[in-house]
Amino acid sequence: MSVYTTVGHDELSAWLQPLGLGELIDHAGIAAGMQNSNYFVTTSAGRFVLTLFEHLETQALDFYLALMDHLAEHGIPCPQPLADKAGHRWRQLAGKPAALLTCLQGATEESPTPAQCRALGEMLAKLHLAGADMPSPLPNPCGSEWRQRTGEALMARLLPAEASLLADELAFQATQDFSALPRGVVHADLFRDNVLWDACGRLSGVLDFYFAGEDCLLFDLAVVGNDWCFNRATLAELMAGYQTIRPLVEAEMTAWPAMQRAAALRFWLLRLEVRQRPRDGEVVTIKDPDHFAHLLQRLRLAPEPLPR
Repeated sequence: MSVYTTVGHDELSAWLQPLGLGELIDHAGIAAGMQNSNYFVTTSAGRFVLTLFEHLETQALDFYLALMDHLAEHGIPCPQPLADKAGHRWRQLAGKPAALLTCLQGATEESPTPAQCRALGEMLAKLHLAGADMPSPLPNPCGSEWRQRTGEALMARLLPAEASLLADELAFQATQDFSALPRGVVHADLFRDNVLWDACGRLSGVLDFYFAGEDCLLFDLAVVGNDWCFNRATLAELMAGYQTIRPLVEAEMTAWPAMQRAAALRFWLLRLEVRQRPRDGEVVTIKDPDHFAHLLQRLRLAPEPLPR
């Protein structure tokens, strides 16, 4: 989350009126993430999160907000968009489509315990099952076609070593066939800063569904495993928790090393794209792409099978 679009007190106050949340007390920008403008909003009715969507098309925005409603109805602790009396989940604000969502309690965890990795695995499997009957899901916006197209477009802008690594990985990924793997709605961005935990260490919230879409369910596990699991023990707990709810099929076990690389490639490309095409804003978060370049190199040199 970042702040690219500035919102004034008076225009926000007027925008909030159809939601019936009382007087606007305060709003403050949130400096985290990379894609949209976000604010904490406090009214006499409570605290909420305002998101202004910088580049999303209407169809995608409708899907993401409907998905959060759907998952919340199935017991997944995610923010819910507030709709006005006409049922609109978003309206224009400061020239951008904007939505107000419930603000979940809890804090992120930079150094998750094995028990938290297990709990996250259970929740992710429940999310996958809950999303199975989501009508007309959109494809993963950063799926395999996006990775190939974006990688080719960035190649000429990179340093020679980066370009060589990228070209080789794109060639490898082009040989992979994931078409037989179980598919469904994936979060696709479930990093540590997108999960909240309460004071007792229990999972209390899942945030930021604006990269969600239909893809291999294993891709979601690879994204989580790459960010959350610092050793084999935490990865084993993540997978054990997941498989108490949805056991993996043998084809997923076999595809794991290549899928881990695909997940690392996806976030390396996203951060390279931001580095090459920086955006202006009041509060902007830019994350280092080298982290994922190094992770990708490690996964290429020392692939590891899933714990069984």
